[in-house]
Amino acid sequence: EGAAVPTSVHRGRDYHIASGHATATLLNARFSPVKPITATVLMRNLSTADGDKSALLETIPEPPAIPQAGAPEIADIVAGAEPAFSTLGLGGWTPVGIVQNCMEFLHIGLDLPWWGCIAIGTVCVRTLLFPLVIASQRNAAKMNNYMPQLQVLQMKMTEARQAGNAIDSARYGQEMVLFMKEKNLNPLKNMLVPLAQAPIFISFFMGLREMANTPVESMRDGGLFWFTDLTICDQFYALPIITSLTLFATIELGTDSARMSAANMQTAKYILRALPLFIFPFTINFPGAILCYWACSNFFSLVQVGFLRIPKVRDFFKIDRIVTHKPETLPIKKKGFTDGIKESWTNMKISRELEERARIDEIRFQKAGKGPLVKTFKYDPTAPRTGTSSAVNAKKR
Repeated sequence: EGAAVPTSVHRGRDYHIASGHATATLLNARFSPVKPITATVLMRNLSTADGDKSALLETIPEPPAIPQAGAPEIADIVAGAEPAFSTLGLGGWTPVGIVQNCMEFLHIGLDLPWWGCIAIGTVCVRTLLFPLVIASQRNAAKMNNYMPQLQVLQMKMTEARQAGNAIDSARYGQEMVLFMKEKNLNPLKNMLVPLAQAPIFISFFMGLREMANTPVESMRDGGLFWFTDLTICDQFYALPIITSLTLFATIELGTDSARMSAANMQTAKYILRALPLFIFPFTINFPGAILCYWACSNFFSLVQVGFLRIPKVRDFFKIDRIVTHKPETLPIKKKGFTDGIKESWTNMKISRELEERARIDEIRFQKAGKGPLVKTFKYDPTAPRTGTSSAVNAKKR
């Protein structure tokens, strides 16, 4: 078996499995206590090098022991995992689905509780809308400062419209448009924030409601303080009360939009003040997740309006200082709730009567142009007249 054996023979024996008679005899003669599982390894080592390889048997490690207790079972691991939203019928690329995907990312990716996901999502969305809030505040400040001039034109236009003078009403309306264009005023800018927040609020509302109704099991203990279960309504009615109070404070302070201090906005302000009381019976049945979002949004609005009332902050964002007008100096006097409702109803009636009058005049004009001539004289001017009657008429004149 020495050096005279060719290299090809050695190479062929390198991967020889101990299954033949000669190999078995060799192994039994030299390594009788060797287990069959190590025969192949020993045969390869013996055939590729010289020397005694019996010491290798003492260095072969024992196979690791199979753990009997203490190791987590696969069933336990699967039971502790949360199913993906796609398996629950949630998520997608709709506005509601995008909100749900963002909530899932914050909860799974950042390992945040559900109340933290809702709060962080609210802050991120409201922060993205902050430039619109700045634009709205700039326009609202200018509208407030030029309120006396606007009220003069508005009062003249209203009086001309009530008197039925369409020409003067149109002229004063044109003057108001030119004045607002000159001062860079636009009442529609005050509606930027509500119009932008409406689809976002609806998306959050529907997304969180679907998550609570499915339900997402981890939301049952994903709340905070007394509202630990976000899939059911608050049994203590604390969240609905907090939501209504913060909404009332938001409306009262006029956050995110124009300050409703003008006389023509008093009626709208009174109606909005009643909104929190009106929605309270409905909010008591909302899941905790929806009320958590709503309350966070209201608190963010309160902090935002307090931040924008700081003079240095207003100067930094180039927002004009608010000029306080005395009520006695304004052309349009401030009215109470009842008087404001009466005046609005009277204006609506006058506007309806003017529209009806214009419609009737248009119908009469069309009939006069298409129908036969209407007799508007006592005698026929085309008929010949006698001289006597003409002389008599001349004497009477």
